[in-house]
Amino acid sequence: MHGVFRNHFLHFCCISLFAVLLFGCSAKQTATPPAESLPRQQILPPLGYAIQVGAFAKVDNAFLLCSKLIDQGISAYYFRGDAGLYRVRFGNYPNYDKAIASARKLQQGGVIAVYHIVRPETYPAVRYRDQEEAIRRELVSLAQQFIGVPYQLGDVSPVEGFDCSGLTMMVYQLAGLDMPRISRDQFRRGREVGRDQLRPGDLVFFTTDQSGQVSHVGIYQGDDLFIHAPRSGKTVTRSSLSSAYFRKRYLGARAYF
Repeated sequence: MHGVFRNHFLHFCCISLFAVLLFGCSAKQTATPPAESLPRQQILPPLGYAIQVGAFAKVDNAFLLCSKLIDQGISAYYFRGDAGLYRVRFGNYPNYDKAIASARKLQQGGVIAVYHIVRPETYPAVRYRDQEEAIRRELVSLAQQFIGVPYQLGDVSPVEGFDCSGLTMMVYQLAGLDMPRISRDQFRRGREVGRDQLRPGDLVFFTTDQSGQVSHVGIYQGDDLFIHAPRSGKTVTRSSLSSAYFRKRYLGARAYF
């Protein structure tokens, strides 16, 4: 499923290639420290340096590069940038030198060609460090760019899509915040907020199976709407928290600021 992705510069259309994607939204997880035990500003650590490659006119070429990277055990995603060209981004390096060393190794191995090092200060979470509302707007804007993208449970192929927690993870990562991959970890990691206290960018959680535990997640847009990847065979969409289906299955919400 290739589809047409509509966005502006750095409005991202992406796919996570972590091997952990195989576990899906409702996979069993080990314990994660509760948010209450962490300083508020450390609920989500910032992302470090990343590597960006390509200026592809055809999205298929971005897919192929992502496939090569996953063969190397590297997490990656693609997005549509300026002039409608597709680019691939990957990595979370603690400093510039480590990012350069990794890029050069991949270049020498013929995996990538020309590359660019993305500095942490370019992420919205850094650019708007003291402007929480601006970061929240960026999160919603990024999530909106995924609407219409195919959903595929626990997928590891860049041509298929991603599951519900893959969507929320990637939205936060594109903003520069290292969100956990699995929905239950996302639930444990966040700070609890009441239904009447929801703000754009918060994550909303549901139980959609028989377990009574977290099995689905979306990102709150505002006005009772949230953006999510519903189920296999569907595309990312908006839904209402007040709909009969989601009202009955709502478990709670989490904030990360």
